[in-house]
Amino acid sequence: MSHASLVRQENLIAGSWVSADSGRTIDVTNPADGSVIATVPNCGAGETRRAIEAAHAAFPAYAALPLNERVALLRRLHQLILDNLEGLASLLTAEQGKPLAESRAEVGSSAAYVLWFAEEARRTDGSVIPAPVRGRKLMTTRHPVGVVAAITPWNFPSSMLARKIGPALAAGCTVVVKPASATPLSGLAWGHLAELAGFPSGVVNVLTGSAREIGGEITGNKLVRKITFTGSTEIGKQILREAAGTVKRVSMELGGNAPFIVFDDADLDRAVEGALIAKFRNAGQTCICTNRLYVQSGIYDRFTKRFAERVAALNVAPGNEDGAEQGPMIDEAALAKMEELVGDALSKGAKVVTGGDRHARGGLFYAPTVLSDASSDMRFTREEIFGPVAPVYRFESEDEAIAAANDTDYGLAAYAYTQDLARMFRLQDQLEYGLIGINEVLIVSPEAPFGGLKESGLGKEGSWQGIDDYLDTKYTCIGGL
Repeated sequence: MSHASLVRQENLIAGSWVSADSGRTIDVTNPADGSVIATVPNCGAGETRRAIEAAHAAFPAYAALPLNERVALLRRLHQLILDNLEGLASLLTAEQGKPLAESRAEVGSSAAYVLWFAEEARRTDGSVIPAPVRGRKLMTTRHPVGVVAAITPWNFPSSMLARKIGPALAAGCTVVVKPASATPLSGLAWGHLAELAGFPSGVVNVLTGSAREIGGEITGNKLVRKITFTGSTEIGKQILREAAGTVKRVSMELGGNAPFIVFDDADLDRAVEGALIAKFRNAGQTCICTNRLYVQSGIYDRFTKRFAERVAALNVAPGNEDGAEQGPMIDEAALAKMEELVGDALSKGAKVVTGGDRHARGGLFYAPTVLSDASSDMRFTREEIFGPVAPVYRFESEDEAIAAANDTDYGLAAYAYTQDLARMFRLQDQLEYGLIGINEVLIVSPEAPFGGLKESGLGKEGSWQGIDDYLDTKYTCIGGL
């Protein structure tokens, strides 16, 4: 299907495409030019309650579906995503702004996660436990938790769905999905593809609208047994507090403050290219983006110069233009934050090596920026930048770099470049992060667990661990044998 035929401007609830009860809508705009590309329902608590009830009603039959049938549904969804990769990627770029090449990669990754969890569904087995006394059999069995509510962010509107919907459906759960209001079209398109794949009515529900009203109903409704959320740590903490009232299971993929450490012995060319990708992918708007670049003093000047040259050469353009390497920011607030952070850094002694201001294109475009002489008293040392600004810090020793890298409340992703094998293992042991890339930045894969430490979240997405949070374990003891 084409981009246009994938656009859905109603919500999927209980197998029907519906508008908001109030008739209210939300405009979806293209951040590259501000044009309105669609309107979607502005739903609230009432519509959310019906979606949850529909998922609850559909759960017993879907959970009881034979394994082969559930796997077949997921495989059909996987194939439909691949068959519509170009249309989905074009839609993603239109609503989010990232270059088409990145959108294609994201949609392809989404399909890979669905396939991975289709395969993992076959391995959600239990165990037989050796009995401590004669005449008993002890065993565990695995069962879907029930209705799952998934709240997804605007920066990866397709792949975040895959990492939540995929394991939920594989485990036998039914889902209610709340995509971000800035990028709802990918989520609604997924609802359409789930219908085409043959998932029964009520198994997949997708609704858009008020985050406060929808989120409040999700956290307070007893029928929801698990919430999976990707977004800011602030909102994650609020959801945790509200979900505690009904003791829901939660998965949280929250904020990051990723260090990128370059040692004197690093392959300089590889480190520069890695930093470019880790910082400027999706215009820096990713939770695992490099936030702080720590470069050892012996190569600090050479790295900063070469890195800035590569950054200055990035092609800033609307995502649908050929050769675009960095698209726009998501909204005016994100752009203003870049100005605030850069202004703060300059007032405290940082120097602009390249960029440092809004891009000449205007609109929501910000120039890819490198700042030298960054220091610990600057705001972006503590705050997540979430944009195309790269501060470069100088360090002397390995211990100093590790201490600086760990000096944050966050613990999602960290990167390091070195040729010293012993140092690699020391970094693995001492960096307080859930994801660590050494001489590599494209580290996310369906086969590997994704999740942070400290205030960056709870639980894992991907790998065999990614389906665990959607399953309950029951222990049964049979006596009198």
